[in-house]
Amino acid sequence: MFGPYGKGIAKGLKVTLTNFLRKPITTQYPEEQLTHSKRLRGIQLVWDKDRCTGCATCAKSCPQGNIVIKTSRGDQNNYVVEEFEFDSGRCIFCGLCVESCPYTALFFSMECETAVYDRQKLILTRDQITRTPETKCSAYYRAELEDSLPEQDLLLDRPHKGLYLKLDNKPKAKKE
Repeated sequence: MFGPYGKGIAKGLKVTLTNFLRKPITTQYPEEQLTHSKRLRGIQLVWDKDRCTGCATCAKSCPQGNIVIKTSRGDQNNYVVEEFEFDSGRCIFCGLCVESCPYTALFFSMECETAVYDRQKLILTRDQITRTPETKCSAYYRAELEDSLPEQDLLLDRPHKGLYLKLDNKPKAKKE
């Protein structure tokens, strides 16, 4: 009845009408922002100056050499961190610096939007990356922060064919 081309057109129209009548899953981005995953590796490093001892383990573990630390001897055999720079423009966000810090002084932030026109602005100094009470730190490799962060709403409660994120990781029971 439809001929060789009619079946294909009918199938295409069926898919189009199915998606046309479905509730949209698009987020109106600048006005409406989604909460990201708790373990997001954000594009900014957060440094806790109170916990840092200046051991430079993070700088040694960085494969790109993006972290520069300059220390001096303080009183009582302690190091004082004079300079701490992080080049976020060259960073590959592997997380080795955060994982290798023995004093849990480094975190990734939850920040994702730091677009700049000048590459020199991507080199962050110690004042720009110092942890403050307003700073949102990611729970990447810092599980103790996970309870304080909001639940992710990225693709949650939005059942859509092929895009539904399943949260429970329970093993499925075997059928007998």
